[in-house]
Amino acid sequence: MALVMALGWRAGEILARLPLPLRPNRAKGADEPFSRTAPLPMSSSTLSLITSSGFADYTLLDAGSGRKLERFGKIIVDRPEPQALWQPRLAKQEWAKANAVFSASGEDDEKGKWRIDKPVPEAWPVRIDDVTMLCKLSGLWHLGLFPEQHPHWLWMLNELAKVKGETPRVLNLFGYTGAASLLAAKAGAEVTHVDASKKAISWGRENQAASKLDAAKIRWIVDDAAKFVARDVRRGKTYHMILVDPPKFGRGPEGEVWDLFTHLPGLLNDCAKLLAPGGAAMVLTVYAIRASALAFDQVMRDTLKGKGGTFDRGELAIQAKSGPSVPTSLFVRWSALP
Repeated sequence: MALVMALGWRAGEILARLPLPLRPNRAKGADEPFSRTAPLPMSSSTLSLITSSGFADYTLLDAGSGRKLERFGKIIVDRPEPQALWQPRLAKQEWAKANAVFSASGEDDEKGKWRIDKPVPEAWPVRIDDVTMLCKLSGLWHLGLFPEQHPHWLWMLNELAKVKGETPRVLNLFGYTGAASLLAAKAGAEVTHVDASKKAISWGRENQAASKLDAAKIRWIVDDAAKFVARDVRRGKTYHMILVDPPKFGRGPEGEVWDLFTHLPGLLNDCAKLLAPGGAAMVLTVYAIRASALAFDQVMRDTLKGKGGTFDRGELAIQAKSGPSVPTSLFVRWSALP
């Protein structure tokens, strides 16, 4: 099945793109039949689908009927997943093995409450490569970790290894509980981690301690991302890697309003000014699935015009152990590192 999208075509342009048998021959009379003309040139580009099967301490066991069954360390959870439109592959008995089941409240799938069916610690460790994250159940369906971003973290480490002659500098915006920050710091980078949530920053510090990285060079900062970036521009700071993982909507520590579609272009423009001139990379991850990776690709290209480098855009997905992959987010990655 082919999907064709027409974006802002004018009437004449639409006519020019009609299938050949339906295109009128303007040299003949209006009553004469349409004739075939030479084909128009066409161009195509691709979107990347980056699918992860997880890692040793994480597995997507199954998904379907708007739910997903996952294992985080030794704990199995059953959470909402609106993208899982198909039927589950595992039997109900397997789903019944979940330690906890999340029920959303109202129209917001992220807010609700957990039903504990089997013992769950207040916090439990989940190992990701060389760091340890502490997962917790709270009033949100998030457990403190987005495992589908593991391919981005590996890409980040690969890009940071290209920085020569100085310590790599990383800026992690909307950094949440710090998985990417800890992995970068473990690899020797100097990390600035920014999030508007005091709870997330505190959680990140707990993860740093659990990972035995107390001496790592991480600045944990509670701040509005846009304000912080604007200040860093004025200070003349630069970074080799910038991670941008914004919510669709949020509020800063002083009540600042964040709206993805309104404020993202300005934030990215300021981020572009923070890129190290000798070579840098940036990754944007967006969980607004109703939007298009092409749209975010275009705003990144506008932002980074004239800086060279290469772009990759597409979707992140998690491959279920049983059944299809589950799409999770959109992304754009750019690198001008050698």
